[in-house]
Amino acid sequence: MMGQEHLRNLALLPSIEVVGLIEPDEGMARAAQALVPGAACVDSIDALLALSLDAVVICSPNHCHADQLRQLADAGVAVLVEKPLCTSADDLAPLLAIATEKPWWVAMEYRYMPPVQALIDLSRGDQLGDIHSLSIREHRFPFLPKVGNWNRFNRNTGGTLVEKCCHFFDLMRHLLRSDPVRIYASGAQNVNHLDESYGGETPDILDNAMVVVDFASGQRASLELCMFAEGSRFQEEICLVGSKAKAEARVPGPTRFWNTDAGAPPVPELELSPRNAPPSQWPVPVDPALLEAGDHNGSTFYQHQRFLAALDGGAVEVTVADGAWAVRMGLAAQESIATGRAIVL
Repeated sequence: MMGQEHLRNLALLPSIEVVGLIEPDEGMARAAQALVPGAACVDSIDALLALSLDAVVICSPNHCHADQLRQLADAGVAVLVEKPLCTSADDLAPLLAIATEKPWWVAMEYRYMPPVQALIDLSRGDQLGDIHSLSIREHRFPFLPKVGNWNRFNRNTGGTLVEKCCHFFDLMRHLLRSDPVRIYASGAQNVNHLDESYGGETPDILDNAMVVVDFASGQRASLELCMFAEGSRFQEEICLVGSKAKAEARVPGPTRFWNTDAGAPPVPELELSPRNAPPSQWPVPVDPALLEAGDHNGSTFYQHQRFLAALDGGAVEVTVADGAWAVRMGLAAQESIATGRAIVL
């Protein structure tokens, strides 16, 4: 599914040609090839590399990423790998070692959502003063069905706080420009997937959690996740509080999930609330063509623009080290829930 979102967004970049794809599921392969009828459908990474290409996009199930990256280690191609980088702490050091100086990019789409990018830009100025806290709330729909139901089990995903929330842990580090030192989390599976069974197994993924993170800088961040709140007007609300002002980005969920009985879908917005002046609010609209191309408020397109710039000699903006930190934070949060104690990083 995410592979098809990448294909639709790549089609909007005139300098890109998709020459090949690997898709072992027959139904998904037909859907993908309909988007790129000129691309070869092959059955291995070696066959893909034989097509002569510049870059590979990995959008396979989470637990496949580490092995596929290892297969590409000596291929001499750029890589954009979907989040999370991997699902096991044992893979972090080896991946960091083989990724040294390679043009490998970890797909943290949330950085590139226009309202979130506007918040990032605001945070880099002096309007907020010294930033002391960050809170992120995501109230959203449950996990979607995936091929083979791979996303129903922690062993395949790394756990909800790795699979879903690595985006937010990456945003925390990016916005606060510091690394975490301690994480405490509380969470459970209270509503979703409890009546499902796959091979006699009930899914074990969390559907709600709260996480508190202490940073080396003395700043603090929190995350509130609920995956049975799809009726929310905004899916994400990201709030920075500084010594001079507060800024908040509000991001709606995918347009295709919006309840049209409630009227038109909301427009993303940014609000700035100084301590000693009236608050101001302004919309941050997303191009309708980009909303049609995917579920991430245009960010997949903007991320590919930046990745393409990196291929042309620019900087890799989301490194394997960034991806490793996001996984490490998610695994620590999962461990905190399992043990009931704070985890020191």
